Amino acid sequence: MGYCEWAYTDPLNTTYHDNEWGVPVHDDRQMFEHLTLENLQCGLSWLIVLRKRDIFRQCFDNFDYDKVAAYGDADVERILNTEGMIRSPRKIQAVINNACCCQKLRDEFGSLCDYFWIFTGGKTILYQGHAKGQIPVSNGLSERISKDLKKRGFKYVGPVTLYSHLQACGIINDHDATCPRRQIIIDSHPTVTKRKDNEVY
Repeated sequence: MGYCEWAYTDPLNTTYHDNEWGVPVHDDRQMFEHLTLENLQCGLSWLIVLRKRDIFRQCFDNFDYDKVAAYGDADVERILNTEGMIRSPRKIQAVINNACCCQKLRDEFGSLCDYFWIFTGGKTILYQGHAKGQIPVSNGLSERISKDLKKRGFKYVGPVTLYSHLQACGIINDHDATCPRRQIIIDSHPTVTKRKDNEVY
């Protein structure tokens, strides 16, 4: 079974795979959304996250991190009491904390996107072997970014979470060799092929 066959297990997965997953992101709001969805996903299935995505957008001002960074205790309570929302005070507070950290990254690097893309020189990475389904849960790149983000105060940004984020926002192209989306992304964005990088399975 090809790696990307996960995309056809549910219509929401299909829409996400065919329109978003692996497409290089250069918009800060979208980058923050991808990162936040990965944060909220910890301990849950990805399909649950997609089903609740509209609720998340409602709760977090469509992932405008300047607005989220200004949230206080009343906003935490509002979010916790939103029907269908994940009722985890720690995760909600982590999203607010991360929004504040994103502002600092923007001040230092020019934008949140510029921070992430600086690790790859602005190019999407194709790791050798991944197109054949040899997909790790984390690697050297996700470990390096995870450590740096933690030093900067981010929460819920372990190397596994970061690897998923890098896949989602197109910094790593892990579409299967048989998946048409793989070549579409290669043809549309600067790409570099690299050897495996301290991969963990």
